[in-house]
Amino acid sequence: MVVGVLRLDLTIGDAMSLKDKRRVIKSLKDRLAHRHNISIAETDWQDEHRRAELGLAMVANDSRFVESCLSKIVDEVRVHRGVGLIEYDIEMV
Repeated sequence: MVVGVLRLDLTIGDAMSLKDKRRVIKSLKDRLAHRHNISIAETDWQDEHRRAELGLAMVANDSRFVESCLSKIVDEVRVHRGVGLIEYDIEMV
């Protein structure tokens, strides 16, 4: 069993309030969860309206598959409208 963990550090440039941020983050989380078999949660910066950190986890039996899927997710986040990717980190357990 392989567990892949992805941490995404994001900016939300157009957010003028926490409500704006929540709308953008919820859209991103819903899209990623629907397209990929992952668990996802906002893990940091909950009180900042222009920053967010998301934590994602995926479990499978092939480490190459998990790493490939997590890399695809990073690519999707890079092109998601309204979100800027500052940094990411992939860890395999």
